[in-house]
Amino acid sequence: CCPQLEGLCSFLQLSTCPEHLLVCFCSWLLALTPDLSYTSAAILAEQLFLRRVLSLTQPPSRHLMAALASFCSKYSQPFCRVLVAAVLQEPGEGAEQTKLVCELVEECLEPDCVRLVLSQVLEVPLSEKLLPVAQAVLGRQVRGPPLFPPRFPCQLQQCWSKNQLSSPLVALFQEVLPPELFDLLVLTLCRQAPAFATSLNYAKLVMAVLTMYQSQVS
Repeated sequence: CCPQLEGLCSFLQLSTCPEHLLVCFCSWLLALTPDLSYTSAAILAEQLFLRRVLSLTQPPSRHLMAALASFCSKYSQPFCRVLVAAVLQEPGEGAEQTKLVCELVEECLEPDCVRLVLSQVLEVPLSEKLLPVAQAVLGRQVRGPPLFPPRFPCQLQQCWSKNQLSSPLVALFQEVLPPELFDLLVLTLCRQAPAFATSLNYAKLVMAVLTMYQSQVS
């Protein structure tokens, strides 16, 4: 069905439709049953968003952000594989694209997709453009108890605020990089250190790693 879906997207001109209609279309997609297949979701992510995102020269409109967040809420894996990968591999600075990926990492993506984004960053040559993305991923990681999670039982809210929960329970509400991905991040940072000797973003990223994972870095 892939060629037919691509043909339908082209016929409907989804890649250039007005952005307020894009929000309505994504809402309709989320209501479909059964869910889209991975392949179909990937095709739609490309048709709906790729051209728009790669051509950004200013912050995305609220309609585009709403559509992106809506699509990511259900189909974040194919979205990351298609759109985020394209942004990371795109040559040049891509300032607006980088900011967009960082915002999606911070606000929209599920933990498994946040880790996927970091693995995608580490698959390509590290550049100044990619450092804020890695920093955004670390911003989702363990850094001490945040404000108590939504709908947290009232009695536990006080313990959470006072940092009195047991480690296993706290771990349920925190995101931790898997060891193999953390090791790859550290190895990449070490190998690339000479190339980023004067980079403020690189220094911030290294400090974040040392602060959040000080017990694992020797």
